[in-house]
Amino acid sequence: MPIDGSVIEGGSSVDESMVTGESMPVEKQVGDRLIGATVNGTGSMVMRTERIGAGTLLAQIVRMVGEAQRSRAPIQKLADVVAGYFVPAVIVAAVITFGVWGAFGPAPRMAHAIVDAVAVLIIACPCALGLATPMSIMVATGKGAGFGVLFKNAEAIEVMREVDTLVVDKTGTLTEGKPKVAAVVAVDGDEAALVRFAASLEQGSEHPLAAAIVDGAKTRGVALAQVAEFASVTGKGVTGTLEGRSVGLGNNKLMADLHVVLDPLATQAEAMRTDGQTVMFVAVDGKLAGIIGVADPIKETTAVAIRAFRADGIRVVMLTGDARTTASAVAKKLGIDEVVAEVLPDQKAETIKRLQGEGRIVAMAGDGVNDAPALAQAQVGIAMGTGADVAMKSAGITLVKGDLEGIARARRLSRATIRNIEQGLFFAFIYNVLGVPIAAGVLYPAFGILLSPMLAAAAMSLSSVSVIGNALRLRRMKL
Repeated sequence: MPIDGSVIEGGSSVDESMVTGESMPVEKQVGDRLIGATVNGTGSMVMRTERIGAGTLLAQIVRMVGEAQRSRAPIQKLADVVAGYFVPAVIVAAVITFGVWGAFGPAPRMAHAIVDAVAVLIIACPCALGLATPMSIMVATGKGAGFGVLFKNAEAIEVMREVDTLVVDKTGTLTEGKPKVAAVVAVDGDEAALVRFAASLEQGSEHPLAAAIVDGAKTRGVALAQVAEFASVTGKGVTGTLEGRSVGLGNNKLMADLHVVLDPLATQAEAMRTDGQTVMFVAVDGKLAGIIGVADPIKETTAVAIRAFRADGIRVVMLTGDARTTASAVAKKLGIDEVVAEVLPDQKAETIKRLQGEGRIVAMAGDGVNDAPALAQAQVGIAMGTGADVAMKSAGITLVKGDLEGIARARRLSRATIRNIEQGLFFAFIYNVLGVPIAAGVLYPAFGILLSPMLAAAAMSLSSVSVIGNALRLRRMKL
């Protein structure tokens, strides 16, 4: 679609997955809304332009992403807080050391005052303090990349451990995002023949569901036949002639036009819909031959990941533009209690804001353009590497494999990294707590011990080595 508008003539099926997240195409008739940048399937339409430029939905999504990113305040790092007090304290300690030795020290007083003051400044050099955070972050990002978890910045690493609410999109995040044949029910029990009729007919169609049926036939090793008199009935299905037999495949409306009785499988068809499948009826010579259910399969690792999140005390919310029936069916399979369905991109961002208003630390996982505003609004945006570029641009974390278990890995790595940073800061600080008084000469009255600037430099270097060695331990952790 070149721009936002509405249908004034004709009709077609439109792939709106980039905006709504719905993997199934949407049938468009006169009066229906069209969204710029979505993809027309089979059929032709005449549309009226209604919004252009900055007024289009896609432009609004881009604007919302920018606003959400700009509104996020930077998190104050622990190292900054420590350094804010530490550096002035060291300078004061050096000045006091110089003054005390200059006033009360042994001869030559000024020489002792200068040497000891310099020793204080050297041993308290905040090199280790400055290394603690970036070293741990650098090692952690490398470790995460090795497991397909890409952190955009240190802020994402820091906040991820505090997340208590995970909002997930359905299509492409919980599911594979590619429709597949989920069920085949033949009236006479011959499923292979039913698939052959359906796939042979659908090989002449450009509809996404047709590709799923044809792929299903190939997987089953079913040979396809040539179809004559192929016709696509917009919003209903397809018809044609196969080996002298009249075949029709589509929804209830097409079956009604062909005067096909659906009673034998009506109950089973409804059960399949409740299970989240899109049901298509197959009619041969005016009689119902069977039904084929097409669904978007749930990723193999999704259920395990969801259970892990719940066991960790994380509230899981499904937020999707998909139909409520389909979303609820997927949520039921995965044990997700809270579902927000049939929402537009701006409504997704509003849902994130609502959760944040409740005091929640929210992570949002998604893969499409429609998820970008919500990803930017969340404290931590998590994009599937198999999704849209704008989603990855908006997110603080990208999962290269598009695997939800990557979120659990990111959370474990986040906790280990912050813990490692705190340990590094401890090493940096404890050297100074012990070294500064010695460099200042507190042991001289009792033991006659003074710390030369050279030894102070060695001690300072040792603190940096300790911090670096501690940060490198992250490389050995198991994710």
